[in-house]
Amino acid sequence: VNGIEIYSMKIDSKVTSRFARNVITSRAVNRGNVHKEVFFDVELPKTAFITNFSMTIDGVTYPGYIKEKEAAKQEYEKAVSKGQTAGLVKASGRKTEKFTVSVNIAAASKVTFELTYEELLKRQFGKYEMFIKVKPKQLVKDFEIDISIFEPQGITELEAEGTFITNDLQNVIKKTFSDKKGHISFKPTLDQQRTCANCSQSLLDGDFTVKYDVKRTTPDNLQIVNGYFVHFFAPTNLPQLPKNIIFVIDISGSMSGREIEQTREALLKILDDIRDDDFFNFILFGSDVHTWKEKLIKATPENLDEARKFVRGIDTEGMTNLYGGMMKGIEILNAAHEEKFVPKRSASIIIMLTDGQPNVGISNTEDIRTHVKKAIEGKYPLYNLGFGYGVDYGFLEKMALENKGLARRIYPDSDSALQLQGFYDEVSNPMLMDVELHYPENEISGLTKNSFKHFYDGSEIVVAGRFADINQNSLTVDVKGEGANDVLSFTTQQDAEQTAKAFQEQEYIFGDYIERLWAYLTIEQLLEKRTAATGEEKENLTAEVLDLSLKYKFVTPLTSMVVTKPEDYDNQAGIADKTTEGFVWGTVLNMHLKNLFSKPCICMAYAKLLFILKLISIKPSFTTNSYRALNLCITKQTPVICFTVDGDPHFIISVPQKEDAICFNINEKPGDVLSLINDPVTGITVNGELIGDKRANSDANSQNTYFGKLGIANKYLNLKVTVTSEKITIQNGNEKTAFTWLDSVTLQQEGLTLIINKEKNLVLSMGDGASFVIVLHQVWKKHPLHQDFLGLYTLKSHKLSEQTHGLLGQFFHPIDFTILEIHPGSDPKKPDATMIIKNKELTVTRGWQKDYRKDPKHGIDIPCWFVHNNGAGLIDGVHTDYLVSSLF
Repeated sequence: VNGIEIYSMKIDSKVTSRFARNVITSRAVNRGNVHKEVFFDVELPKTAFITNFSMTIDGVTYPGYIKEKEAAKQEYEKAVSKGQTAGLVKASGRKTEKFTVSVNIAAASKVTFELTYEELLKRQFGKYEMFIKVKPKQLVKDFEIDISIFEPQGITELEAEGTFITNDLQNVIKKTFSDKKGHISFKPTLDQQRTCANCSQSLLDGDFTVKYDVKRTTPDNLQIVNGYFVHFFAPTNLPQLPKNIIFVIDISGSMSGREIEQTREALLKILDDIRDDDFFNFILFGSDVHTWKEKLIKATPENLDEARKFVRGIDTEGMTNLYGGMMKGIEILNAAHEEKFVPKRSASIIIMLTDGQPNVGISNTEDIRTHVKKAIEGKYPLYNLGFGYGVDYGFLEKMALENKGLARRIYPDSDSALQLQGFYDEVSNPMLMDVELHYPENEISGLTKNSFKHFYDGSEIVVAGRFADINQNSLTVDVKGEGANDVLSFTTQQDAEQTAKAFQEQEYIFGDYIERLWAYLTIEQLLEKRTAATGEEKENLTAEVLDLSLKYKFVTPLTSMVVTKPEDYDNQAGIADKTTEGFVWGTVLNMHLKNLFSKPCICMAYAKLLFILKLISIKPSFTTNSYRALNLCITKQTPVICFTVDGDPHFIISVPQKEDAICFNINEKPGDVLSLINDPVTGITVNGELIGDKRANSDANSQNTYFGKLGIANKYLNLKVTVTSEKITIQNGNEKTAFTWLDSVTLQQEGLTLIINKEKNLVLSMGDGASFVIVLHQVWKKHPLHQDFLGLYTLKSHKLSEQTHGLLGQFFHPIDFTILEIHPGSDPKKPDATMIIKNKELTVTRGWQKDYRKDPKHGIDIPCWFVHNNGAGLIDGVHTDYLVSSLF
């Protein structure tokens, strides 16, 4: 591709006792006659830690160094200051994060990239799963996946499958296993990789998954190697515990449409799986809290039928009283136990689903966490499911971890109902409660978590530790847990010699695997504790995680890997950080605007088009004419799409597959009306009228423009809503209704829902189309220059059609570009280049724009390629095409 040939790619995985070490090696050569940029793109599991990276160019190796995050950033500041993209690791999907590094190499030069990452494979539904993302992006002469598995307990089953595997490729997967060893090989030829006989495109694009399980002649397995131990606990053939489950479901307005439909679908399927000795109930929260029943109900056929009718009738309303819903659920569950209404030997669970943030009742998340923890008192786990990207995921995660549960993101997509049901399936079969694994205190140090509220069928409990005396070679463990009929209790003994006998095939083993497994598990659990910790406890946990991460060379949220490169051809060092689930653009925007409106940006584009669109108030670095420009930021990164117009505007388009951005200005004057969204299919239009400062500044170049009036209409419903900084007017046919920003209003009528939060924002939904939030920005009334203005945020934009256009609407469609011929520009710090986009050649300039979302005072520089002349060649038509005569 572009003169760069990847002639070899090998993914080598070795798994020993569930702990996997994966090495990805890619070799490329520059076939061109000038120096070119070579990319190494790898998607790895989010649960993995990178441990090593290097690239070798013509025999010279450039290693990666793992350092404390701040030290790594200081080393990297030089590259950032030159406007280069810094991050090498980006979140890229539900299960994966992408590691990308590039280097310029001379003609005929060769480069070898090598990345190593490690992870502990988790057991779910009775199998361990290893996930490998395959995407070489071109035909590769020597492509191979080679996986070796060694399990001292013995392997009972082994499967390998790929989403890209055709019938012809099925026979290319070679799979063998016997006793303790398993092996999988996938080595397609060039012709087998082709999408068709004469095609140059590769079939290899998708997920390669390996699943296996081990023999279980005893409930557990204990292994001791070099002063460390690991204890696997997964008893089989136990009777299931009855369960008591409360579903706490968000039914606020932002859940309307596909979200609530998918929630109903999932709950109906879950009702089909509930066993007749289970107890359950539903709590719904919008502005108010509604319960199906006032107490837990046994899952009799009659009650299940009644529950199905209730679920089919669930609909959305109002805002988000998350606190009220949670406390009602806890109250019902607590009462059932206190009144001995449920069996003593039964497992209780709360599952809460929300798509936004609390804004009715107690809305302070710290206060909610405090009340919930006090009410639950550690008696049962809380599982929090965050639907989409409008949630405060950090809050949900902290609250779940404090109550012996976990948080999970539900991705807004066509399979959201399956995601919800899949999570329920994970926790639907509790086999044991209050599992305790006791180790001799005076013999063990650095013990990982050894107390578990529930053990679920098909899962596995893993505990690791190190001996206080490194020469100790034996261990006795007592295990206890509450079963459905009685207490499970037994003692396990093991010594190092017995483990050594099981590990005779040394070629499969990397010798320090138990020590590294212990370090991996310890870091993972300390990071969980750190999530909810504060003050001195958090500082101590941070120090402990950092020490282990540096010692064992793991890239964790507290460390970074600095990637060095040769200094010729303008190469810059890179920095690799660990991503976290809570940090996505939707959440960043959420945190910044959480006090402005309740349900930010929780909408989604078409299934194949994954990008976020946000418009934010930031000051432009590029100003060409008298007026500053409309600001639009597009990020094609996650399955969310939100449209916003706010502040003193200009445009930034982020294109994550390029790990780069495009920016431009549109220069218009106060009084002009701009077409923002125009959808002929749904009939929805959104136009905005610009206002300026109270008086023109003597320096014309610093003139500010804002949106002072917004018009939202649905021609098929004959509805028009006009919003200014003073009032809100609704015209339904010939009828007019007016409110001011001093009102607090919830209005529902045919085809329209309107919620006004006094002097803050309003939420507007029209029919089954998209919803909008309009934010009121107020300034000091006596300010000599500035005046109040409005910000627009579009929710559920997936409900708009593919024919949608306008300054915002046109970017519903994906874009791609290529940068060529980088050369010095008029400003030595801002080089020029040629951009190929939409089959056009544009002259662009490298620079950066300020993003004030995370740092309102100083802002953060966003590197981008600036398109001149009002975005000519990038936007459809010319910028004056978007001027309209009036709001409606």
